[in-house]
Amino acid sequence: MTLFDAGGGPAPASSPRLRLVVAYDGTDFHGFAGQRPDPETGAAVRTVEGTLVAALARVLRIEPDALGLVCAGRTDAGVHARGQVVTVDVPTEGVLDLDRLRGALNKMLGPEIVVRACTAAPEGFDARRSARWRTYRYTIVNRPEPDPFRARYAWWVPEPLEVAQLRLAADPFVGEHDFASFCRKGPEGSTTVRTVLSSRWLAPGLEEGVLTYEIRARAFCWQMVRSIVGTLVEAGAGRRRPGEMLAILHSGDRSHAGRLAPPHGLCLWEVGYEQ
Repeated sequence: MTLFDAGGGPAPASSPRLRLVVAYDGTDFHGFAGQRPDPETGAAVRTVEGTLVAALARVLRIEPDALGLVCAGRTDAGVHARGQVVTVDVPTEGVLDLDRLRGALNKMLGPEIVVRACTAAPEGFDARRSARWRTYRYTIVNRPEPDPFRARYAWWVPEPLEVAQLRLAADPFVGEHDFASFCRKGPEGSTTVRTVLSSRWLAPGLEEGVLTYEIRARAFCWQMVRSIVGTLVEAGAGRRRPGEMLAILHSGDRSHAGRLAPPHGLCLWEVGYEQ
């Protein structure tokens, strides 16, 4: 039985567009988005998209350039994902066995990249344009000694952080604001106005000194979450007052915000859609 047999799994699909929910450890990837090889050396950097496309092409026995892949959010180098959503166009009129496709991909890519779900995409569905919100989580280990089992996925901050101050400082980010103070400058003409739906610190793990910040927005600009977290940590450490957050937002000046939190604590947790 091949990937194009109709009877091998409970979710066969004849749609040429597939929807994949993908998790990955971003440590050894140069971000999600595929990049062209260096024109001088010919060397290509390793990306999540490039690795996933190569595996899909090999399993489906088609050329990589024939796959139209779109993701919900382009994560930076070192950033992880639990719920990245990808749509991919498969140029075939055959009927794919999606269970077998998912299994073959995970055998090739796991555990570094794992396809958590593989379904036929509804008509007109696009991983990026159809998304209504994205949720990121940032993890901090806040205790005197580092944790070797969380070192790849959490920022170790040894100085004590006051959780009450962290929570007060997180509140002002909710709503529509110009986040120019918390974003790396984008292309000419691009906007840094974003709508944040929730901004909070989660309770689980507090007793063990594990702090998790969760932020949900319709969209994010470049390095926005890491800039916010770096500034929140300064408030939690007592170097800033929670009341300063709104003033920093209104300033529109990146130099007024705190340091950029390291990428390895950040994870694209979930993407929401209407369907």
